[in-house]
Amino acid sequence: MYNPQLETFIRVADAGSFNKAAEKSFITPTAVIKQINLLEDSLGVKLFDRTHRGLHLTKAGHSLYQDSKYIIQYCRDSLTRAKNAMQEDSNIIRIGSSPITPAQLLMELWSRVQALHPNIKFQIVPFENTPENAREILANLGKNIDIIGGIFDDTMLGVRCCAGLELIRGPFYCAVSIHHRLATKDKLQLSDLYGENLLLMHRGWSRYVDQLRDDLWQNHPQINIVDFDFYGMDIFNHCENTNDVLLAIPGWANVHPLLKVIPVEWNHCIPYGILHSPVPTPTVQQFLDAAKKVSKELYH
Repeated sequence: MYNPQLETFIRVADAGSFNKAAEKSFITPTAVIKQINLLEDSLGVKLFDRTHRGLHLTKAGHSLYQDSKYIIQYCRDSLTRAKNAMQEDSNIIRIGSSPITPAQLLMELWSRVQALHPNIKFQIVPFENTPENAREILANLGKNIDIIGGIFDDTMLGVRCCAGLELIRGPFYCAVSIHHRLATKDKLQLSDLYGENLLLMHRGWSRYVDQLRDDLWQNHPQINIVDFDFYGMDIFNHCENTNDVLLAIPGWANVHPLLKVIPVEWNHCIPYGILHSPVPTPTVQQFLDAAKKVSKELYH
């Protein structure tokens, strides 16, 4: 399902040595070198700089290293799902979950939905937040993952080629390093952000973020807005390392142990809900109908 030379490539990258990778692979160093040479030739890129001090990944090598881990794990997961496909209960709904898109949003619904439809079962499917994963998963909801609970709006749904059911609207918070001067506060005023770098997703990602951006530009120019491209662990690490302030939501309070998520005195919020395929299965549609009914009791 994938080029097995990728596994050898990862072992060499991790070991930093052909000899050490050969020991872990139970083959000769010559065989390892041959596999890497064949891989570089087939891809048309140089993956390693070979020096007398050892092996070092090139920029192309670094890029392939990250993608290879995803490709290999995705193929393994796909094979497992294929083997289990005949045994799967058609009433199981697979919920995608990651630190940044936690399933907690849906947990309140489960017991109430099951009271209405005891035949529906749920299965958590963990995944890693990367731009590649996000595009792949959200463009193919219904194949390996049926639904994801998270933030969304019409702008984001159009880009992601999926559909959504809004359940509730929640306020934007800000995340800061626990060592930041603002970390001692339990609630932030807009004036607290004056002179700070505020990290916002780029324009066009969400109209609710864009409304916040326009409000700050017009009424609070003392806040320095800095764009970024993707909510992943990299941006949370950046927030902690640089002392910048990150636009966040309450559900991300446990994403990074060295960040504190703090409410802000402003009137900006974003919808939360369920992302799903534009053509949901009968079981998913049954769940969505029940979730819509239950959410009115829970959140309104």
